Amino acid sequence: MLNGMVNQTTRYALQILGYLARSDASLVPHEQIAREIGIPANYLSKILNQLRKSGIVESRKGWGGGSRLLPDAAGRPLLDIVRVFEGDRPAGIPACIFGLPECGDANPCPLHDQWTIIRDSFQTLLCTTMVGDLKRRTVDASREDLGLGGPGSGS
Repeated sequence: MLNGMVNQTTRYALQILGYLARSDASLVPHEQIAREIGIPANYLSKILNQLRKSGIVESRKGWGGGSRLLPDAAGRPLLDIVRVFEGDRPAGIPACIFGLPECGDANPCPLHDQWTIIRDSFQTLLCTTMVGDLKRRTVDASREDLGLGGPGSGS
């Protein structure tokens, strides 16, 4: 769902925050985050720096260093994170699925009405899902919720 809705940097940032949310406020070494998420270390560093400047994570350099979520970050909506990396465009979602600048209610493209519903739903998701909610969701839990089985289920 996020592909095409937000850029790669934003997707990585959300994955990083989910990983940090599950670390129970411990400093997580950057090498570990990069390895587990599959992100180049220099890219991770740039993303963490933006998250730090935005008051979402704390980072420490040197031996025993790493990053962790700041205590109040858990209550911040994902929309705040998207805006750090996407700017103020509405939830990072294009106004028109075809990218037509003239598309709007007065001059709709063929999918305008359907895209408006999707765009508004995504905006609601980002406004109502908090960073702390990322701790409670894992791929395995999501797969089980969908009846696809978890690890070792053979599905």
